[in-house]
Amino acid sequence: MAETTVVNKKRPPFRIRIEPRLSEPPAWYPAAVTLGAIVVALILGGVLISFAGGDPIRSYQHIAKASFGDIGVLSDTIVKATPIILAALACSVAFRMKLWNIGAEGQFIMGAFGASAIVLAPVLPAETPRWIFIPVMMLAGMAAGALWGFIPGYLKAKFNVNEIISTLMLNYVAVAWVNFWIFGVWTEGGFQMSPKFPDGASLPRLTDFAKTFPAFRGLTTHAGLVIGIIAAIILWIVIFRSRWGYEIRLIGDNPHAAQYAGINIKQNIIWVMMLSGALAGLGGMSEVTGVVHRLQTAPIAAGYGFTGIIVAWLAKLNPLVIIIASILFGALILAGREIQPSGVPKMIQGIILVCLIASDFMLRYRIVVERGEE
Repeated sequence: MAETTVVNKKRPPFRIRIEPRLSEPPAWYPAAVTLGAIVVALILGGVLISFAGGDPIRSYQHIAKASFGDIGVLSDTIVKATPIILAALACSVAFRMKLWNIGAEGQFIMGAFGASAIVLAPVLPAETPRWIFIPVMMLAGMAAGALWGFIPGYLKAKFNVNEIISTLMLNYVAVAWVNFWIFGVWTEGGFQMSPKFPDGASLPRLTDFAKTFPAFRGLTTHAGLVIGIIAAIILWIVIFRSRWGYEIRLIGDNPHAAQYAGINIKQNIIWVMMLSGALAGLGGMSEVTGVVHRLQTAPIAAGYGFTGIIVAWLAKLNPLVIIIASILFGALILAGREIQPSGVPKMIQGIILVCLIASDFMLRYRIVVERGEE
């Protein structure tokens, strides 16, 4: 008779499975996941810096020292962070409603154009006092940005046009539009820039008060920071303490429930995109009046709108956390100019964004480890 051999296959002592989260994670968990994503991103960035022939430890030490080493470089870091704050606020309010506004860059540029038009058209004469110039330029910048947000918002609400495509394409239209005015109508002596703004059309800086406060001498931080902080506080109140903010959050979380509750989704799409554009436009206004002091494409179209996307995700769409996250990214931009190869800072930004998006997996799902069956 033939003998049969029974082979006992040894099963693994445990198995791992992934399942959706049926309840909200603890309050500390999202912050821990975000911090973990940043740590992983910095490790990956360090590995790539090593492959490029650099020293990751020294590179990160240089970033910290060149951004926070003394009051002067801290002031410069805050200057870089100011437009990021407003661009990130613009992205966060749209993302909160699951509207993927990738056009904050174009809205930012149009805000700079709208504010500049008050000086260059001119709408107000050059001798106008600052207390009139600045508010009017703020309103013009917000209006131009809101218009650039209205276009994709209306297309989305009326014809269901994909807002990612429309907002992204409008970035290029904004650059071409501003270039037309800089290269032709408002050019200064044929150069690719407009004439310099009068003093009344510039945001005050700390160094302007150096006669009264000598410690402020040479500090470039301008009033745009105050505008950004006020905007963040107002937006936080709107999102978390107002009825409209509740509607925005409900539409983003469950549009079917919002529609059942009688909320006008199409109208909210338009209004939220306009608010998003207005905040980005305010960022463009602060940059052109606080730093550049003239309309010029290169310093204005510096990628602040795209950086705002990363910062908004990093802050988990919280307007107050955006202030802190923007300062950290301002530090990366400022110190990154001295790091070689020159693409390292943008590479680190990109890695952080990828890790943050990937970390959302840990918020939606959980990993379960089970003992294997005997």
